[in-house]
Amino acid sequence: MANDLTRRGLLRRGAALIGCSAAAHPFLSTVTFASAPWDTRLVVMILRGGMDGLDVVRPVGDPAYGALRPGLLATPGLALDGFYEMHPALGPLMPLWQAGQLGFVHAVSTPYRDKRSHFDGQDVLEAGTGLDVPVADQRDGWLNRMLQSVPGLSGETAFAIGRDEMRVLSGPAPVLNWSPAAALAVSPQSRLLLEQMYHADPLFRDATLEAIELANLAVPDTATPRGAALSQMMEQGGRNSIRALAGFAAERLFNDTRIAAFSLGGWDTHRRQDITLRKSLGQLSDAILTLKAGLGPDWGKTVVIAMTEFGRTVHENGSQGTDHGTGGAMVLAGGAVRGGRVLGQWPGLDEADLYDRRDLLPTGDVRDYAAWALRGAFGIDRAVLEGKVFPGLTLGADPGLLL
Repeated sequence: MANDLTRRGLLRRGAALIGCSAAAHPFLSTVTFASAPWDTRLVVMILRGGMDGLDVVRPVGDPAYGALRPGLLATPGLALDGFYEMHPALGPLMPLWQAGQLGFVHAVSTPYRDKRSHFDGQDVLEAGTGLDVPVADQRDGWLNRMLQSVPGLSGETAFAIGRDEMRVLSGPAPVLNWSPAAALAVSPQSRLLLEQMYHADPLFRDATLEAIELANLAVPDTATPRGAALSQMMEQGGRNSIRALAGFAAERLFNDTRIAAFSLGGWDTHRRQDITLRKSLGQLSDAILTLKAGLGPDWGKTVVIAMTEFGRTVHENGSQGTDHGTGGAMVLAGGAVRGGRVLGQWPGLDEADLYDRRDLLPTGDVRDYAAWALRGAFGIDRAVLEGKVFPGLTLGADPGLLL
């Protein structure tokens, strides 16, 4: 242990010499390359804060809806199917809806109930387990357990992207991590200096150089129209933007990576939901459109799932927002998605139909839809999904999420 700490200290001092951020600790990442045994790409976005599905996908066809939320309906939505409207901030995604590459699932939740803690709710969401397992004991995530079920995966099969801990990918299966802070600005001279500093220690010399390569993975190939378009979108957003995260994911998924996960914050809309939600939905639109641009022809083989820890109350509160609720919505996108639909069994908004007389009643489990996405995208066996990936889950009927 002492030897390990000494070497970590050397790495930090070496990083300071070349003016890069050692706080991102990319030096300790091992970079190998191996394609997964599938061609479909999967992106999982965790929408942290409790997205208000009732505002994102508005059930205007329900007679009770308008009276419950008069303030939030000040800005008209975008008609979807005669019953639902989409929040106007998702307008940039309307062409995807029309092309059948965007869809939603309504009235869904995890098994988490009543306590309405963001932290516990997110842990249950990412662990993918039922409430028979205490939150504190949920050590690994459902995506990692899925990777564990496929022999021979290594290297770039899966990436956790961004600064947030992605518990959904935590576990024994190998996963690489990347953050915008890990972008190392290393000149050829600095690289030579690093090689000289660690020439007598092959382990740390190779780890250092591999870390630089990992950072360089964020740079699209601008010699192609696809790469040039992606690079432009990432530059417009800035280094720490949602476009930068999604752009990195797209570049890796266009190459050897098959699974990417990252999170989008800002969905806790207790106050002035009209402002807060508009901004968050703009970021979600940016992320999806950046993925589409960066994946190019591979967008047709891509599934994007955006999920949140719980929905919000059906009533507006006194601060022009909504409070923590239960039933919510999922967002599906990608060329491999059978979109242009709002899935899920609508429970109604009359008081007798609500959960605890305040929340949208969940009629579906987010794990069920995530499991069918894994089965459709990667052919994961149903018994593995029910027994290992989502232990305790009994899959319902196939909703036909994918083409």
